[in-house]
Amino acid sequence: MNRVAVCPGSFDPVTYGHLDIIKRGAKVFDHVYICVLNNSTKKPLFSVEERCELLREVTSDLSNISIESNNGLLIDYAKSKQANVILRGLRAVSDFEYEMQITSMNRFLEENIETFFMMTNNQYSFLSSSIVKEVAKYKGAVSGLVPEIVVQALTKKFEDE
Repeated sequence: MNRVAVCPGSFDPVTYGHLDIIKRGAKVFDHVYICVLNNSTKKPLFSVEERCELLREVTSDLSNISIESNNGLLIDYAKSKQANVILRGLRAVSDFEYEMQITSMNRFLEENIETFFMMTNNQYSFLSSSIVKEVAKYKGAVSGLVPEIVVQALTKKFEDE
């Protein structure tokens, strides 16, 4: 059986916490589709195309992943890729309630696709894209939180504002 996973997120921007889940997922699954979503409840700093490109750059060493975007339902995307798993990262207990709601809805929509939760490495349990953007906006150091190419992209974005 081919183990195919979809790892969704807004990745605005991609952080070392995201990369932790992606890299560990790539060891467990035969193929992982990184699905960049446009979260309608958030105002993104980077376009979907920019987020996909940053992800391609920082995951270029992984041969069993693909980076794509999707505007529809995640479950429909997963079915189109013949994925049998949705891979989600959890940072803290506070993430669980939200993730449980999404998982329950996905299970309602398609009972044959399971959701796997992977706990992030403890050193990234506080890390979110929102925190990174806030610190970068005020010229704080984010180099230990995101790859260098993302640091450069953030610096450029906030110079343009």
